[in-house]
Amino acid sequence: MTADQENRIETLIARVALGDQAAFSALFDATSGKLLAVCLRVLTERAAAEDAMQDAYVKVWKNARRYQVTGHSPMTWLITIARNTAIDRLRARRIDHDVDDFSERIAAPGLTPEQSAIAASDSRRIIGCMAELEPDRRAAISGAYLRGQSYKDLSDQFDVPLNTMRTWLRRGLSALRECMSR
Repeated sequence: MTADQENRIETLIARVALGDQAAFSALFDATSGKLLAVCLRVLTERAAAEDAMQDAYVKVWKNARRYQVTGHSPMTWLITIARNTAIDRLRARRIDHDVDDFSERIAAPGLTPEQSAIAASDSRRIIGCMAELEPDRRAAISGAYLRGQSYKDLSDQFDVPLNTMRTWLRRGLSALRECMSR
């Protein structure tokens, strides 16, 4: 946000503090998109976010005289009001439930023992299959798919043409796929 925009918003807030409805309308037009996004991020439902944003603007109308120019962006003040309003609405929606009510619906974080065993087995198989590849092909596949190196970087590193590197990777993945299916 530019300094001119900040000054304009500060001026609008000052005019709103004096009860200027036109300034309030202009402030809404200038800031509602950002404040709706803030409310939507907290509440995730558009209708609830719009209601929270409306409540936030009511608070702005009632408390504009409390705004003080402190060197901070006026949007920070407005965003704080919108965010706190959305959080208050979120808290009001929550109903206390006994933990036992959710015990069968909430999955434990992380892998199940079965998933862990399968992942460990797959990991050993992949390591074994990688060991079957030629060292330069194995290094190229590791670079591309584990370290995120580009095809161009790999072709430079191995001093081969770019299309050759693509062929190495394609054939290496094909060999890994075949090995994993055995």
